[in-house]
Amino acid sequence: MTRHTHLLIIDPQNDFCDLPAGSGGSPALPVAGAHADMQRLAGFIRTHAAALTDISITLDSHHRWDIAHPTFWQQADGSAVAPFTSITAAAVYAGQYLPRQTGALGRTLAYLDALEARGRYTLMVWPVHCEIGTWGHNVHADVHAAYNAWEDQHGAIVTKLSKGSNPWTEHYSAVMAEVPDAHDEATQLNHALMAAMDQADVLLIAGEASSHCVRATTEHIVANLARHKPQRIVLLTDCMSPVGGFEAQHTAFLQEMQAQGLELATSLNLQL
Repeated sequence: MTRHTHLLIIDPQNDFCDLPAGSGGSPALPVAGAHADMQRLAGFIRTHAAALTDISITLDSHHRWDIAHPTFWQQADGSAVAPFTSITAAAVYAGQYLPRQTGALGRTLAYLDALEARGRYTLMVWPVHCEIGTWGHNVHADVHAAYNAWEDQHGAIVTKLSKGSNPWTEHYSAVMAEVPDAHDEATQLNHALMAAMDQADVLLIAGEASSHCVRATTEHIVANLARHKPQRIVLLTDCMSPVGGFEAQHTAFLQEMQAQGLELATSLNLQL
């Protein structure tokens, strides 16, 4: 019986890669080491193309106006809020930070209260990134070329999964938003994705960034696998890196997943 091996690549997009000058644009949120991660991942896809049954790619897909972008926020005096500012519900209740649209205050506070009640994240204001239709939203060129070659070889299509286009909730995980919107199915549990993940005998996970989107997606997959068996999941640790300043979250993520039975491997030593 043929083993079903599924490669899930989280957000391998230009805006997250520390690309060298002359690559075609300026990454909005470069993760140190991501360019090399993606080069290794592209090599892995080419080397193991025959063994990969399916490939899925998630794409962070934002509008410019988003609750996690500076365009949404202002300080009490009306001045801009800088990227990498953490905003708590308490700070908004105190008037330290406010949405630029005065009518958005109630919904904003409801979101922050719900987010913090879940205990996973505090809202972070990121630079505008992965804006739909921009160069930064595109897949890293080496990964794109490698999966195109896989498509040609298999006569198959790489599944592309968008996340993050609802501006009212953070959507690190490809499985569901941090606070699902009852009126937006795209933010709720992605049953089709989970069904695809559950079919795999081996589920390989790589991408950016390990401190946020890779971590959130993997945690949600482990929590929602119908057949469970987390030992089926392999994290390609040399094909992911953390956002700068979040290295501790990266380490904690890998340790916790290993404790739950996931395998940690590198693209060079994994045998398929």
